[in-house]
Amino acid sequence: MSIDKIKLLREKKEKIAEGGGLNRIEKQHAKGKMTARERLLYLFDEHSFVELDAFVKNRCTNFGMDKLGLEGESVVTGYGRVDGRLVYAFSQDFTVTGGALGEMHATKVVKAMDAAVKVGAPIVGLNDSGGARIQEAVDALSGYGDLFFRNAIYSGVIPQISAIMGPCAGGAVYSPALTDFIFMVDKTSQMFITGPQVIKTVTGEEVSAEELGGAMTHNSISGNVHFIAKTDQDCINNIKLLLSYLPSNNMEKAPILPCDDDPNRQIEHFNTLIPDNPNKPYDIHDVILPIIDEGTFMEYQPYFATNLITGLARIHGKSVGIIANQPSVMAGCLDMNAGDKAARFIRTCNTYNIPLLTFVDVPGFLPGTAQEYGGIIRHGAKILYAYSEATVPKVTLITRKAYGGAYVAMCSKSLGADMVFAWPTAEIAVMGSEGAVNIIFKNDIAKAEDKAATKEKILADYEAEFATPYKAAERGFVDDVIEPHTTRQRIIDAFNMLEGKREKRPAKKHGNMPL
Repeated sequence: MSIDKIKLLREKKEKIAEGGGLNRIEKQHAKGKMTARERLLYLFDEHSFVELDAFVKNRCTNFGMDKLGLEGESVVTGYGRVDGRLVYAFSQDFTVTGGALGEMHATKVVKAMDAAVKVGAPIVGLNDSGGARIQEAVDALSGYGDLFFRNAIYSGVIPQISAIMGPCAGGAVYSPALTDFIFMVDKTSQMFITGPQVIKTVTGEEVSAEELGGAMTHNSISGNVHFIAKTDQDCINNIKLLLSYLPSNNMEKAPILPCDDDPNRQIEHFNTLIPDNPNKPYDIHDVILPIIDEGTFMEYQPYFATNLITGLARIHGKSVGIIANQPSVMAGCLDMNAGDKAARFIRTCNTYNIPLLTFVDVPGFLPGTAQEYGGIIRHGAKILYAYSEATVPKVTLITRKAYGGAYVAMCSKSLGADMVFAWPTAEIAVMGSEGAVNIIFKNDIAKAEDKAATKEKILADYEAEFATPYKAAERGFVDDVIEPHTTRQRIIDAFNMLEGKREKRPAKKHGNMPL
């Protein structure tokens, strides 16, 4: 082979690797951002990244596009290893036409997605793009459509992870929105359908890009995004961490990691953790963290619907998805946003064979006209649907209040929980004791000479009889009332027992979830 031809090949690859050139690379760095290639090299294990379609170029001849020599079509695609496991990825190159998506840009991404599905590997998309390439008109729009279609049909087949690491506007936002997990980098990324200028023109509202579509906006207000990162490096580190909790595809289970944390570890302070006053709050993290393997909790949407906690963790080395009411926020009530957050997380875990562990301390659904008019019935029904649909092992622990429809919604036996534990402090009932007494014994209290004393006695008797887990246990809705300090041991034993669980659902095209 001619040495000149090898030299030419190397020169072409070096030019492609430079993207939009050194000046634009320096501008990217000045914004605190990594380049497309730097991100991929940081994501993958050393020397494992294999680039695909580096020589692809656009076919557009309009507006002189054929003379621009856009290197790599403003996106880098390929595969490699993350902690030794195969992963596909694409990274948009903002140094080339602002990362704008055209026909061949989309073709490269689609090819990587198709390849990932063929071999059953996750795909990670690192988004940093100004949107559709206007010069390519409908070809660019069709490219987005090709992405959206694959995001949808590959959903639930392989994990799809998106990171917003720069601008992401217009139709570009819908591809990340269709993926399983979305990360955003604080202060350097924005995501919106219409930007501040368009909004000002159409509605007269004035808003900054950060306020409109910044990372914290989408993490805390809209709920569109699941994780926030401080820097590009922090974001990619968290993507690697997330991948460690997930299987490579829907036919596998998540990796089991070595665990030095004693499965029989007793948690003595649990016996006195729940306040004697049923209206006194406590932080449910104080229950979750001692039970799971130390240092393994990756909280999902920690700034959105904070009255409900969700996240991935490990128990005895195995991945589990955790859903928990948070008594220290809104008393742990379920509201519209909690319904969306829980349902999405439950379905994601079920899709990828991750068992579910639910912690219950819920006084009910949040009352009020805002909730009713906003559709809390529909939003709450999503939780019921998601738990009922899930066929993975489901273990539930009731720590304190479990009232009414909210008790049913939080993975009760009726919704298919395989094992339900309760602490002795659990109160399982249609409603709180005082409300029940006011209804059931209304006439008795009204007739009494000393109404306050009569009500106090009736309330004490009612609480002793019904504000307990034992009536539910008598009916088989609670499998065991356990001593709190044994909780980790009992939960691990339950998941071990459920390892071989097989559960089928009636054949159908798909269900009709309340959306």
